Amino acid sequence: MNNISKLFLSFFFAVISLAGATAQELFVATEPASNMPKNSIRLRLSNEGVAESDLKSRTSFGVMYGLTKEVTLNANAYMSNFYQQKQQITGYSFYAKYRFLNIDNVQKHFRGAFFAQYSTVKFPIIQDEINLAGENNGLQGGLVFTQLIHKLALSGSILYTKSLDKFAPGHEMMHENVQNSIAYTISSGYLLFPKEYKDYKQVNTNVYMEFLGDSHAGSGKNFFDAAPAVQFIFNSKLRLDLSKRIQLWGDMQRRFKNLYQVRIEYYLFNVI
Repeated sequence: MNNISKLFLSFFFAVISLAGATAQELFVATEPASNMPKNSIRLRLSNEGVAESDLKSRTSFGVMYGLTKEVTLNANAYMSNFYQQKQQITGYSFYAKYRFLNIDNVQKHFRGAFFAQYSTVKFPIIQDEINLAGENNGLQGGLVFTQLIHKLALSGSILYTKSLDKFAPGHEMMHENVQNSIAYTISSGYLLFPKEYKDYKQVNTNVYMEFLGDSHAGSGKNFFDAAPAVQFIFNSKLRLDLSKRIQLWGDMQRRFKNLYQVRIEYYLFNVI
């Protein structure tokens, strides 16, 4: 890990340890157990990448819809130049979440949800990591729990991913033990500003620290990432995320171990 990455991590650990502010559940690297409000839509435009000899990036556009209080649906399209010179559409993914647990108390609540995802891509990537965000064909299912305690939001998930890729002749043996993986995530979030709510037009400033781990069931190869982020919410509808994903350790073959991410989201409430 380079010096800049170490400083970035140190800064966010310091902020989180000192913050005594209101938490948010709008995690950047993961999805919480909480759902979109019924009949509401979230539009998402996201870009992530890495600066090598030239800029390599992936852009995604997503639409999330609150079908009911318990069910949220999501669809994404991906475009990148990670593995070719020009940007081109690489694939699509579809996601559904069912919230089965909802416990509310004064200034705190607890949520539990099942989720599933399917991804289809034009150019499956030959590597150990199974990434359903535009790189691999596959299926994923998991369980997530999110706890809000006054000013602190915590979330954790465990998920199973099955690759559906068919590798080119000569590559099958290289990847015969990496078709299945078990992953886990741990997330925390704090609202730094405003210190006191007066109206919905106030800008919310949130910080997050998330950890993501993955391990292959066959080969035993693994990785563990940290994903610090800062987030701004304007007029309770427009959201801007700035984050960095950093591999802390691992022996799994991956195309990129450190990525930046910039994301813009807009929420439309009670539109249908």
